[in-house]
Amino acid sequence: MINKIVAIQGNHPSKLNPKSDTSIFLAHEIQIKKYKIFYYEPKDLSIINSKVIAFGFFVKFDYSKKKFFKILKKQKLQLSKCEFILIRQDPPFNLEYISSTHILDVIKDKVKILNNPSSIRDVSEKLYSAKYQKFMPPTIFSRNIQEIKKFFKTHKKIILKPINSFSGNNIHLLNKFNQKFINQYIKKHNYIICQKFLSKISYGDKRVFLINGKVCGAISRVPKKGSFLSNMSKGAKPINTELTKKENQISKLIARDLKKSNIFFAGIDLIDQKLNGDINVTSPTGLKTFYDLTGKNLAKIFWKELKV
Repeated sequence: MINKIVAIQGNHPSKLNPKSDTSIFLAHEIQIKKYKIFYYEPKDLSIINSKVIAFGFFVKFDYSKKKFFKILKKQKLQLSKCEFILIRQDPPFNLEYISSTHILDVIKDKVKILNNPSSIRDVSEKLYSAKYQKFMPPTIFSRNIQEIKKFFKTHKKIILKPINSFSGNNIHLLNKFNQKFINQYIKKHNYIICQKFLSKISYGDKRVFLINGKVCGAISRVPKKGSFLSNMSKGAKPINTELTKKENQISKLIARDLKKSNIFFAGIDLIDQKLNGDINVTSPTGLKTFYDLTGKNLAKIFWKELKV
């Protein structure tokens, strides 16, 4: 008999917001099917005697209570005893993140891991989009100051984004070329994305949810006044939306490609019917917000696609 355990590798529940968190939303849904939830942080992952071990705790989530989680039992667990493992910690996609995927590789043939740890390493959240540049605004991926200067001269107003950041962190709008600033930015972040600024971001972007190669829904996120950041963590307001024909075609193409790359769950972002280069595979978010806006529970679709 399969052990009905779902392990979640993520940030401690005390750091999560139950009103919007996707990890809690997924866990809450599978609890209904009598699965136990084992939670651990990446720092508590080890290989001991060729076995992948995590120090963590069994937990129960309950939206009806002010304290939305209850730790039931702290213990060490051999993760091959789980039926599923969800990799859900926040980026940045740094060496710790990479090391945790290598550790989980040891058991990926014994446990269904979402997303597949090897695939997360291969599908760089920003660089993967280079193959879809015909669907994007003018974009370069570089750390060469002369190339960046040339790009700025052409487009006058550009966005700078680190390759491995997340949640709108360290994104800058460049109206004036400042070589000293850009040199420091490159020194700190290494390779960066430079992209023509799309003024229609003021009307919001669209976060599209892709599950098992299918386009399952989308929300729009409207930046707060005076901001160009559409991340909800930066104050953007989520609203219900529909995809245009063009947006749907782009989303379907990427969904199919990601499934071939063994990515089960992803979120992509569109601005003014263009892919903005963010293809979120490490810890996609937004399912709880989508449910609150539409009443459609994509956590049910998530687990249904896994034949649970």
